[in-house]
Amino acid sequence: MIIEMKTATITDKGQISIPRQIREIEGFNVGDKVAVIAFKDRVELRPLDKIYPALMSEKSLSEWNSKEEDKAWKDL
Repeated sequence: MIIEMKTATITDKGQISIPRQIREIEGFNVGDKVAVIAFKDRVELRPLDKIYPALMSEKSLSEWNSKEEDKAWKDL
């Protein structure tokens, strides 16, 4: 279910700004770490503290490459 939709522009450094309304809805704060998760059809940003930060790292996310892992993490 979509709660809010805003647009952002990617800079030449590959950066985007998360619109204020979206940050407020999702509870993102200055300095928060986010997980950037790429799927075949979308990219998701999730607060890292809500997806088991002790168990995950950028390295482990980058090595995610099996159907079993996809199934295990599909409801993050």
